[in-house]
Amino acid sequence: MIAAPDRTLLARDFFDRPVLEVAPDLLGRVLVRTDPDGSTDPIELRITEVEAYDGPNDPGSHAFRGRTARNAVMFGPPGYVYVYFTYGMWHCMNLVCGPEGRASAVLLRAGEITEGVEAARKRRLSARHDRELAKGPARLATALGVDRSLDGTDACASESSPLSLLHGTPVTSDQVLNGPRTGVSGDGGVHPWRFWITNDPTVSPYRAHTPRRRRT
Repeated sequence: MIAAPDRTLLARDFFDRPVLEVAPDLLGRVLVRTDPDGSTDPIELRITEVEAYDGPNDPGSHAFRGRTARNAVMFGPPGYVYVYFTYGMWHCMNLVCGPEGRASAVLLRAGEITEGVEAARKRRLSARHDRELAKGPARLATALGVDRSLDGTDACASESSPLSLLHGTPVTSDQVLNGPRTGVSGDGGVHPWRFWITNDPTVSPYRAHTPRRRRT
């Protein structure tokens, strides 16, 4: 018999570690999206794919060149949510790692919706299968209704927080693969800091960086 996932809230010290320790350890954990006004059922997502971004040591990180209004949450306490808007279309969700002031974070790239599937489907009408609901960072944020209004949310505060992390069922090291991060260019593109659960159907396909063409 498979044991039920542990519903204990992850403590802040879980995130107060080097980002390359936290990232693979997030696989199998459960992210809960709660609507404070109760108009939407809670959605639970089992994390299956992540990417680590190591602040000042990482040319691919938003914080590589220092603090800005956009990335300020990355410099705050561990366990907070950093949400950014990209390509003028999509939001992506990250979890800040410690220590405070270090500006490292883990991008949530993909996951399996385990509760609240109907609510996620309403936000992801183009998904052909449930395994595609959160297959990719923008799809994940869309399925959960995550936008910049949730930037700075404390995911360790309580289970009633709009976003919280539960212990779940962490995977063993032999179930984890790693490789280059998706779409990262330049010196940051060489780091094998994408981690995913082996053979999980919700993991997104790898794509190398493709330079965007300027309109003529």
